[in-house]
Order: sequence, then structure tokens, then C-alpha cells
Amino acid sequence: MKHNYVLHSFYKYLSVILILALVSACQNNAGTNDEMDAQIYERVDSVMATMNLKEKVGQMTQIAIDSILRTDNNHKIIEPFQLDTAKLRRVVVEYGVGSILNVAGLALTIDQWHSFLEAIDQMTKEGKNYIPVLYGIDAIHGANYTHGTTLFPQQNGMAATWNTSLVKEAGRITAYETRASGIPWTFSPVLDMGRNPVWPRLWETFGEDVFLTTAMGKALVEGYQGTDAASKFHVAACLKHYVGYSAPLSGKDRTPAWIPERMLREYFLPPFQAAIESGALTVMVNSAEMNGIPVHADHFVLTTILRDELKFKGLAVSDWADIGNLDTVHRIAVDKKDAVRLAINAGIDMSMVPFNLEFADYLFELVKEGKVSQTRIDEAVRRILWVKFKLGLFDNFKFPKSDYPDFASQKHRDASYATAAEAITLLKNTNNILPLNKTTKVLVVGPTANNMRALNGGWTITWQGHRTDEFLGSESTILEAIQSEIGSANVTYAQGVDFEKDIDISKAVALARQATVVIVCIGENSYTEKPGDIKDLNLSASQIDLVKQLKGTGKPIIGVLVEGRPRIINQIEPMFDGIVMGYLPGNMGGVAIADVLFGDVNPSGKLPFTYPRNPNDLVIYDHKFSESIPANWYDKGFDPQYEFGFGLSYTQFKYENLVLSTDSLAFADTLVVSVDVSNTGSRDGKEVVQLYSNDLVASITPSVRRLRGFDKIELKAGEKKTVSFKITARDLAFVAANNKWTTEAGQFELYIDKLKTSFFIY
Repeated sequence: MKHNYVLHSFYKYLSVILILALVSACQNNAGTNDEMDAQIYERVDSVMATMNLKEKVGQMTQIAIDSILRTDNNHKIIEPFQLDTAKLRRVVVEYGVGSILNVAGLALTIDQWHSFLEAIDQMTKEGKNYIPVLYGIDAIHGANYTHGTTLFPQQNGMAATWNTSLVKEAGRITAYETRASGIPWTFSPVLDMGRNPVWPRLWETFGEDVFLTTAMGKALVEGYQGTDAASKFHVAACLKHYVGYSAPLSGKDRTPAWIPERMLREYFLPPFQAAIESGALTVMVNSAEMNGIPVHADHFVLTTILRDELKFKGLAVSDWADIGNLDTVHRIAVDKKDAVRLAINAGIDMSMVPFNLEFADYLFELVKEGKVSQTRIDEAVRRILWVKFKLGLFDNFKFPKSDYPDFASQKHRDASYATAAEAITLLKNTNNILPLNKTTKVLVVGPTANNMRALNGGWTITWQGHRTDEFLGSESTILEAIQSEIGSANVTYAQGVDFEKDIDISKAVALARQATVVIVCIGENSYTEKPGDIKDLNLSASQIDLVKQLKGTGKPIIGVLVEGRPRIINQIEPMFDGIVMGYLPGNMGGVAIADVLFGDVNPSGKLPFTYPRNPNDLVIYDHKFSESIPANWYDKGFDPQYEFGFGLSYTQFKYENLVLSTDSLAFADTLVVSVDVSNTGSRDGKEVVQLYSNDLVASITPSVRRLRGFDKIELKAGEKKTVSFKITARDLAFVAANNKWTTEAGQFELYIDKLKTSFFIY
């Protein structure tokens, strides 16, 4: 199966899109935006002048769609889903609820979405004041709660492309298809730093590095919102999960993190700051606690930093039921009413309740009692209305389906394929066993081989992704893509094991003896949040046993890893002749993996995280020098299975002539770093040029290295290009003991590939 034409046509299409976006951006200067904002605030004030307290606290309330659907006598939601008119009237007319979210467990068709949203809007118009409902959804790798949509790799896979243009385009297409569903708000991107591989939401992050996460997050926000979020083709982004959610000490979801303020400012805040500066309209708050304080009640984090320092002026929404958890889980509130007081006074604007209206009742009472000020209510409602006006909801609540001819179109699928193809990362290729010849007789085995659920991960059709195969059966699994690639006659299949137990290992071993090469597809089934907590980072015993027994046949073995976090493979890694990292590549992932295995695509992905060798050795790439000290004579110190930024190609690249524009940099100057990169192999290929720095001596212990720049380039066989980066003193700053950003004078080293040079800041 040839897909080079797909990539060629997609990149030609992408270049046109980027040019149009640039022209549009140039036409929107800061003055014009300021004037538009002033007009929006005039409209906000006009609406607020007509609102009473009950309407205002209603605007601060967000409920799940489950609360307005018809149920049977046992309170079970009736399928197919139907709106309950009486419940809907109580919610949007009597209480004036400002936002509704989610699906009732299962993705809807585009027609169902339009029907529901139209009914909600019509009912809203029966109220005293027409204030449109702001509908939100977790559209995190495409409009994943709408049937038939285009699904991209999950965020970790997007990060593995090291290609911000692809990520921005994925955001644009996701926004297009989410708006086509009638929904103007996506709870994405996740800007949490994925620095703990045990954490079950690692795959929802852009990886462990702050520079890469910041660049990718900014690109995705710009893709979602465009230059005008009110456009019928764009949506409001929601930055998750502000802040520190991804660093629980235990690695388990929604458990305590301990993050000193200095580290918070240097590693965790920058992605949020960049996204806010790019115009992100909303943020969602960390469900857990940080340094003993639940973030939903942390005035310093939610107001002092977010509002006063980062200048965020959009709305801050709670996560699922988290205000109530201040009472029941965190135990810092005496009851649920007290929990509402703490959260609203800390800076929460909207509560994701999600199943009842007691929040609105409590908040109304708290204002009457003087425990929450009217000023604080007005501040929150002003932000909510500002977002609604920014999205154009008062003028156009939704648009007709006919306005979206590209919904789930081939060119959108091509974009998904291109992203997956650039994400796939080649980790091992002994004796250049890959790519495989298309006449090779292969045995395909493993629990992820014939499994669309594993390819997509959570937040796909359902929350945990458990019904993905049922609804995406027309898409190609890895097995089906390989069969299409080289012909079914060349492919045999045995599952061998599921994710935890033996299914038919003996059959797989017998078939392996008849094959030329064995392709073992292993990893994880879909999960997210608390159900994804694990007690052991090792790959399951059943999958390890499968590889060991297959190795006994003497046949070459290719490993394909389909997983949301790096599961430990040190027992079986030496048994693989080749290893391909697939991440959670989405609907087109099976085809992309097959095209990499058989050479239609030259892999160019790079790891966005450190792949650990041992389950208790989770040191990440930008560690401190003390973490590299060997324990004894046979220990290697820092010794991961694969390092951050690693990834092989089917061609070879040569780096030379690392040159600096100066060897001494004043604080106000700019340093230009250039390097020549040559493709010395026989195939065209793409390479990620990565620039790292090291501060040799600093008042805060420096990291061994830090990513300071990257550029993905394409080189034809034999071609050479010069790649340049610009570095300022501020780019090399760190947060000092006083919690302020600083760059100290002294010597710095710069690395690109195996080349190293140094310079001084004075």
C-alpha cells in the first residue's frame, strides 16, 4: 500500500492553510483586537445590568447532559438518548444554568448533537434574559464524542512528531469538526508536564520537557481558536489542568503533589503562560492538591498567579465534582456549602457540578449571608459572558451542517495519517532489519495487533474508550493494515495473549516456525484517569512470556509498542531485532505503523519522554548531576532504556560545523547558533535538530542539559542544510531562590547531536 502520495498532497494542502492563516493574522492587529474587546465588554455590561443574583449564580453553574435526559423508573438513562423537557426547563429557565457538558457515556451522531443543542437553545430563550448555554466537550484528539469524526494521535503522539505545524493543523481540524457538531468549547489541550511515567494521564500530555510542551501547547491552542474564536470553524481552548496535576508523588491520579514554588514557576507554569499569551479563553483547574492545599481552594494559585501575574482574563472552570470534593475528599471544608465558599473566593468562576443544582443554591445563600461578595460574583459572571461573546454565541449559537463539507473528509483523514506517520518512532533496528520486504511471510501476534481500542486510547467514543472497536470497525487495525500492505496470503495471525493472560501462545509459537519474521504488537489497553492507576510499570507477565517463547523459535522479532506510557521491557528488549514505538496513534495509526514497517514511510518521530529501563529508576532527561552518579562500579548512573529525543531513521544524518556568532554574550544581545546537517544515506528523510544547553555553574543546581530549541527538517538523500537557532540570555534563565527568573553570568555549553561548544554570558 503506497501512501507517499497522501503525505505529498497533505503537505501541499497544509502549506496553503498556513499561508492563509498568516494573511488572516496580519489583518488582525492588536489595536483592532482591543477595540473589539471594548465592544464585547460593553455588551457584557449591558447584559449584566439586567441580571439578578439567581441568574448570575446560574451562569456559574455547569451540569452534565445526563441531568437533562429521560430516565426509566430505576433512574437509568433511556437509550437512544432523549431530552427530558421538564428537566431541561428547570435547568436553563428556572436556574439559568450557564453551561452544559459531556455525553451520557457514549458518542452521539452529528444529527443528535444538532437536535439536542437546538432544543437547549430554544428552551433557553424562554427565560427572562436570553443568555446562550456554553456547551463543552472533551474533544482531545479530534471530535472524539461525535460518530464518524477524524481522530488524531493522542497528545504524546503529537509531541513525538516534533512538528508544530502538524499539531496546529490537528487543532484546526478538531475545532472544525467540533463546531460542525454544534459545540464551541473543547476541554483541551492538556499542558500538564508528563514527568512521572507511572501517572495514568501521561499520554494526554506533550511529554516531560517544558520547552517542547510549551511549543506544542501554543500550536494546539492556535489551531483551536484561530485568529477569531467566534468563527464557525473554531472553538475555545481550555488549558488543563492548572496547575501541578501531573506530578503526584505516588504517581496515582488525583493524589498529592509536592512542588516548591521555584519549581512550579520554572517547569509547570510556562506552558500555561504561553498559551494564555496566545489568547486561550478558558482554563480547567487541577483536581488534586499541591503542597497540602487543594488547588480548587488555592487563592495564591488561582488569583495571585493566574490573574495578577499571568493576566488571564477568561473563565476558570472546576474539574468534575471537585468543589464538592473539598468537603468529601480533601476534608478542608465543613460541608458542601463551605466548599463552595472556599472555591469561589479562591477564584473559581464556574463549577462543573455536575449532576444537581445544589451548588447554585449554596452560592445564592452565601452571597445573601455576606460570605461571598457580590463583587466576586460579578467578576466571575463577567468572565463567563466575555467568553460567550468572544465565541459569538449571542449572535450565532450554532451553524447548519451544510457549512461543514469537510467534516470527516479525506483531506482530514490525510492530516491524521500524516501526524501518525511522523509520530511513529523507530527505537531499534539491528542490522537494518527494517524496513521489511513486502514479500516477507510475517506472523502478527499480540493484544494490540487487531485492536482499535488500543490504537486510540481513552476519550474515544466513551470515557475509557471501551467501545471503540464496536464503533470504529471500519478502520484498519495494525493487522488489517499489514494485510492490506503485503497481501493476506503473506500474513498469519494469532493473538497469543490478551493484556493480562495467555490466550493461545502455543498456537502463536507453532505459526512462528512457519513465518519469516514475527511482528509482536504489545502494550496497553485504553484507560484514563483513576481507572488507569497501576501498581507495576512492568509490561504484563503474559506479554513478556509471549515474546520469550517466540524468541525460542529463532525467528527475527519486531516489536510494536502501542501504549500510553512507557511500560518496562528490559527483560525482552534484547530479544527484539527491531522496535517501533506507536504511542496511541489514532484511527490512521494502524496504516501508519504498517507503512513504517514496510518502508513506505521513513520514520522521523522522536521520544517526548525518557523511556525507563527499570520500574524504580524514573530519572528524566533534564535531571541534576547528582542523579547521574553511579551507585557502584557496575552501575551506569543515568541509564534509561531510551533517552528523551531519541529516534532512528532508515537513512543517516551527519552533523558538522557547530558555529556560534559570538563566544561572549551580553545580556541584551542575541546569540545565533548554526549547524550543518547532511543526509548521508540513500533515502530521503526528516530529522529533528535539537539544541540543548548546560549552565556549568549556577546558584541553583543546574540540570545536566535542557532543551532550548528544535527544528524538524526534510533532507533528500545527499542533501545538506544549515539550521540556525537564536538564543538570548533570557532563554537560558532559571528561577532563583527568590522565585524570580534570572540569568547569571558565566560559562554555558551548547549541544547539537554529538557536537558541543561553549560561550560566556557577561
